[in-house]
Amino acid sequence: MKVARLYGFNDIRIEEMSEPDVGPDEALIKTRASGICSGDVMPWYIEKKAPLVLGHEPAGEIFKAGANVKRFKEGDKVFVHHHAPCMRCRHCDRGNFVQCQTWKQSKIIPGGISEYILVPRVNLENDTLFLSDDITCEEGTLIEPLACVLKGLKRAAFKKGSTALVIGLGTMGMLHVLALKHLGAEMVIGSDVVPYRLDMAKAFGVDGTIDASTTDSADALSGLTSGRMADLVVVGPGSVEAMSTGISCAAPGGTVLMFTPLRPGETFSIEPNKMYFTDINLITSYSCGPPDTSEALALIEAGEVKVSELITHRFPIEQAAEAYRLTAEARDSLKCVVVF
Repeated sequence: MKVARLYGFNDIRIEEMSEPDVGPDEALIKTRASGICSGDVMPWYIEKKAPLVLGHEPAGEIFKAGANVKRFKEGDKVFVHHHAPCMRCRHCDRGNFVQCQTWKQSKIIPGGISEYILVPRVNLENDTLFLSDDITCEEGTLIEPLACVLKGLKRAAFKKGSTALVIGLGTMGMLHVLALKHLGAEMVIGSDVVPYRLDMAKAFGVDGTIDASTTDSADALSGLTSGRMADLVVVGPGSVEAMSTGISCAAPGGTVLMFTPLRPGETFSIEPNKMYFTDINLITSYSCGPPDTSEALALIEAGEVKVSELITHRFPIEQAAEAYRLTAEARDSLKCVVVF
């Protein structure tokens, strides 16, 4: 079977490897589509894992099911999460699924951009979902990204009627726009430096845009909100500049959601006195768990969050490196999907 293996940020090779053997409690997925994640194009994050088979946003069909697998059968269309929690530990009991040791250690084999994927028992039991006829496998690749967005908005305690600023209008930023609109935001404003993405945000229904390459974001936001600023600021880019901008754009009593990490060891300065007296909350959110993926699937299947329009480019596996390059370029594209 063909896989896309990354050896370095600019070194992705299409290789042949043997189809994995299927154990009695496992299943083999025939991959139909697999998305390129924006997190996978952060060099410091992905290269420490190299060499690895890229991709963790797959959807496909059950090709083989182990003898003990009762829930799924051959031909079932499914989404599979690349991590799955034990559902029994203290972290799982508290809903902190991503801190579960089983979640951290679990994986799909060999990775998402592979013609076939082995799904171990814990992933199969605790975070693999049926896809109905109402959802395509391409749409299924956006379940995990949308789930990450929904989890972050829950952690940020988003309230209906709020004003939100989304900094960074790539795929994840646009998913935030769509989710915030669905959840009843009074005003959603998008900020970016790429004209294509600012234009796309308007098509997705933002109430205003800020071109951060030509204007001060806080001043522009103040003008758009009559000085109220944003009750919620979603900071997409993993940069000190974006984080500092996010804090400067938060309204008193507001929340800044750090959606992407900074590099290890990288720091940025805040003024605790100001944050204290203005009651600004700084919240982080990492990945997602089973309740989030189930909610994301339900919203997509019901047509309440229309994710298909986010897919701007499709590539065969032989062109996975081009899909990766286009995603990393972060300009005139949104979601790139490898289709099989």
